[in-house]
Amino acid sequence: MATLDSTQRGGSLKKAGHQADRRSIKAFQQIINVGPAMERDFLLLGLACPQQLHDRDPWQLYCDLCRRTGTRQDPCVLDVLLATVDYMSGNPPQPWWDYTAERKRVYSGKLAAFSKTLADF
Repeated sequence: MATLDSTQRGGSLKKAGHQADRRSIKAFQQIINVGPAMERDFLLLGLACPQQLHDRDPWQLYCDLCRRTGTRQDPCVLDVLLATVDYMSGNPPQPWWDYTAERKRVYSGKLAAFSKTLADF
């Protein structure tokens, strides 16, 4: 099976790209990986503009989102948070799936433990 690039996997890097001045990004959906649902999640987290993602802790955002929604979010949401925070902190844009290996390496134990605490929801 051939490896799919970002444009073949349902995404593209056509949104605010590497050279974009991150200060000029007005809406979350201007950022790669962010669609309407993720934008609603950012608003639910109390974020008013994309610049508020700069240097945020993606893990904390994920935990806060799970608590606010009362449900364990799909781990891919953490991948999107990793990608979005990384981009808004000055790194080149990357598709969210490029962060899956990092999430599995860094957060797999935390996700398992956190999921147990969400059993009360």
